[in-house]
Amino acid sequence: MGAEMLTALSALAVAVVTAVGGVATTVVGRRQPRGARRRDDFTAVTDKLGQHIERLERRIEEQDQRIEEQEQESERDRARIGGQDYALRYLASWCRSLVGYMRRQQMEPPPPPQPVPDEVRPYMHDLTT
Repeated sequence: MGAEMLTALSALAVAVVTAVGGVATTVVGRRQPRGARRRDDFTAVTDKLGQHIERLERRIEEQDQRIEEQEQESERDRARIGGQDYALRYLASWCRSLVGYMRRQQMEPPPPPQPVPDEVRPYMHDLTT
């Protein structure tokens, strides 16, 4: 290899390095500064989090409303069950008094229906006392 060839190769290498440097400078020059990009990312993340927080707050309000409705419904159910309990106890005491009256008149009252249903059996102790 001659001196001319070495000079040509070194010139080619300098030209390639210069071209790569020019492209890199152009790419870096077109990008936003690092701080601005981070600020934009922070703003985007903050906006997204704000949307998620609003959505979660709406869900919490909806759940609070559902819970309040369920509490009102359970309160109505408790009142209805309490009324039914009172009515059953009243009827049981009335039946006892009728049976007592029949026995005082020396009459035999009719037997209760047999067999007692399984659903009623747990509550019979309340009616027979």
